[in-house]
Amino acid sequence: MLRDELPKIITKTLPGPKSAAVIKRREAATPSAIHCGYPVVMKRAEGAVIEDLDGNHFLDWIGGVGVLNIGHCHPEVVAAVKAQADQYFHGMFNVVTHEGYVQLAEKLNAIAPVRGEHRRTYFANSGAEADENAVKLAKAYTKRPNIIVFSGAFHGRTLLTMSMTAKKAYAKGMGPFPDGVYRAEFPYFYRRPTGMPMESATAYYIEKLQEVFENAAPADSVAAIVVEPLQGEGGFIPAPLDWVRAVRQICDEQGILLIADEVQSGFCRTGRMFAANYWQEAGIEPDILATAKSIAAGVPLSAIVAREEITEAVPRGVIGGTFGGNALACAAALKTIEIMERDHLAERSAEIGQIVMAHYRQWMAQYACVGDVRGLGGMVGIEFVKDRQTKEPAPEFTNQLIQKMARQGLLCESAGIHGNVIRFLAPLVIHDDQLAAGLAIFEKTLAQCSGEQQ
Repeated sequence: MLRDELPKIITKTLPGPKSAAVIKRREAATPSAIHCGYPVVMKRAEGAVIEDLDGNHFLDWIGGVGVLNIGHCHPEVVAAVKAQADQYFHGMFNVVTHEGYVQLAEKLNAIAPVRGEHRRTYFANSGAEADENAVKLAKAYTKRPNIIVFSGAFHGRTLLTMSMTAKKAYAKGMGPFPDGVYRAEFPYFYRRPTGMPMESATAYYIEKLQEVFENAAPADSVAAIVVEPLQGEGGFIPAPLDWVRAVRQICDEQGILLIADEVQSGFCRTGRMFAANYWQEAGIEPDILATAKSIAAGVPLSAIVAREEITEAVPRGVIGGTFGGNALACAAALKTIEIMERDHLAERSAEIGQIVMAHYRQWMAQYACVGDVRGLGGMVGIEFVKDRQTKEPAPEFTNQLIQKMARQGLLCESAGIHGNVIRFLAPLVIHDDQLAAGLAIFEKTLAQCSGEQQ
């Protein structure tokens, strides 16, 4: 079966001839702004393996950018979607009720780590929609106009979420942007000010947040502070628990809601069902959780969860949408969560993360180009630098690694504000021998490229 295969490149060139023909058609038919730097045209995929049109097998460490935590084409999810398709595809939830939507809402109400005993959930289609809807809830509940986001944040590409996203390469030429979005500095401890002791870092970054209240948006005008428990596009940087605890205290004192953006970090990626479960264990749950990506194993769906008093503050007509909670997506999500819980994929994520981190730390000791390694569970980042003392980012070196690994059958993707981090997002159903094969390709390429740089 394809899901058991190891990476294998059989064509003399990549892309192979059949894939190259489709890529040429892509270039003529679709916007070049939707850039693809990989020589892969999918024919089929299972588990953590993609087969292209030419018969090459690629090990997928990108997972649809965090969408495929249970792997490509899980047979039980395929069967669930087919069974739902035999009944009906769609019924807009504003018009008719379908039980899959209700069942999925009930399930997320039970498992989402948000404050409040009585929760309510509703659905949209994408991570950006989930984040934008979370902000809607916060503004409706607090009756305040402003939000605070962070450096390194990625929240989407709608007009509001482009404003919330830090890296403006994602929003070039798209202004003017909505008012009321203010930015504080995220606790990127590896790049804290030179000479600052680690024990002083949390206080420093909290002070940076306080400065936003003083210089940009008074606390009593702020509806929400939006935090990724582990920044994705920003470089796979976990939010330190001590810092989250301090932010939670500020929110409580000032009547501000805390939103956890779990679009990429949710659904077993970090060693828990949600990264905010770590917050919950520390007694500092968010008020609202926005999530998407791996919720439905590749079928478009996102969710917004909050306690009842928050969701019920929204005027009728302000939230909702045609495709939100589509019947096929809900069927896929219900089966996905069932599989995750039954097969203990959160525990598997933690196990995978330990293996990957052990290798990365070994490479950090061996190769001077490795500046930092970090993550939670199976969401791990490795950051490359030109010089460990200056910490100058090495984006060209990082891209070289990615391109050379792809040509050996390992697909990885960069992250970070400088493009110098490689993210680990392999499906959590990856076999041990596949994981070992991927790590071997990575290390071989790292040794080769590192030698070329010297």
